[in-house]
Parts: sequence; C-alpha cells; structure tokens
Amino acid sequence: MAIEVRIPTILRTYTDGAKAVEGSGETLAELFADLETRHTGIQDRIVDGGELRRFVNVYLNDEDVRFLDGISTKLADGDNVTILPAVAGGMY
Repeated sequence: MAIEVRIPTILRTYTDGAKAVEGSGETLAELFADLETRHTGIQDRIVDGGELRRFVNVYLNDEDVRFLDGISTKLADGDNVTILPAVAGGMY
C-alpha cells in the first residue's frame, strides 16, 4: 500500500530535503512508524505519547484528521497525507 506524505520544510532535514515521501500502514500511527524506519527522528516530531503533537496538523486527503479518528485514522492505498506545523504569532 503506497501513501504519499507531504513533508513541511521544517521536517525535510529528516527526509534529505524531499518534499514528499512514500510510506505504508493501515492507520496514521502505522504510517508514522513506517516513516521512522527510513527517516529516523521524524516520528518524534509528529507524535508525542501516542497522540499527534499539539502544534502539528495532519490532513488526510485535505481533511483534518483531528475530526476523523486522529492517529488511529484508517488509510487506503493512494491516500495523500499532509503534515503541517501550526503557525502562530504576529501582532494584534
């Protein structure tokens, strides 16, 4: 099962600069564990204590996984996963 994972600039040091990588797994948790086997350190930047880190947004086919099943969200062959760090700051 091939799943494309789009990597944000801040995490590309783990993927040798690749903007997108392929992985596999039946759930997001399995996908992140699979990515860790080839891109050591990336999983810890996305997951903390078995849950998505607070300031990391993950989208499955453009839908926020927090409104699905979070890290337990089921995946299918050909899915696209996008990892985006939350952005905050500025003046008010």
